[in-house]
Amino acid sequence: MKLLCTICMRGGSKGVKNKHLKKINGKPLLWYTINQALESKLFYKICISTDSTSIAKSSMEAGADKVFIRNKKMALDYTPKLPVIRSAFKQAEKIYKVKFDTLIDLDATSPLRTIKDIKDSYKLFVKNKSINLISVCMSKKNPYYNIVEYKKNKLSISKLNKKIPDSRQQNPITYDMNASIYIWNRDTILKYDDLFFKKTSIFLMPEERSIDIDSKLDFKIVKFLMENNKHVK
Repeated sequence: MKLLCTICMRGGSKGVKNKHLKKINGKPLLWYTINQALESKLFYKICISTDSTSIAKSSMEAGADKVFIRNKKMALDYTPKLPVIRSAFKQAEKIYKVKFDTLIDLDATSPLRTIKDIKDSYKLFVKNKSINLISVCMSKKNPYYNIVEYKKNKLSISKLNKKIPDSRQQNPITYDMNASIYIWNRDTILKYDDLFFKKTSIFLMPEERSIDIDSKLDFKIVKFLMENNKHVK
């Protein structure tokens, strides 16, 4: 079995400028995810997709095998991530002249995962004979209970249940996609643009390892947790 790891990083981040290069414990943010991939010893190759020469240089210094510089059309604010991952997968197969059995994409802005999380998610993927897997954490809020929508001057609960619940616990269990780990088999990443199938598995992670850096506050929280080792239990 040959596994490919992709890590996709755009230079033009809006919420936190140059977030992939910001330092935590003296190392750029991207270093942590690349190091986790290396230390897991799961991967035949670790490939980076970016539009930034600075990210490319720092990624190679951190130990990545290859950097693919994406074109401008694949580096826009509204560019979906899945085509970017698929493009990196195809480029890796072409360059290394190999067919990868499995692709694992790790998001550099979710560095609180552990090496064990990566290994355990892959074990679950194999055990369930899944075609893809998505890492999640328990939702703090529930669309059946305390998430609302405002449409046509009217406020309503986001998803209506047949019976109005007395508490959140009476509603269906919901999860947040924590943007940490995505896994696909070869056919699925090459053929489909969807994420959800009958054979999709979820890998549950705790809240303290599920923060995705999208704002300055997120970065401050992650920095505090990592510098004080509070995210590992």
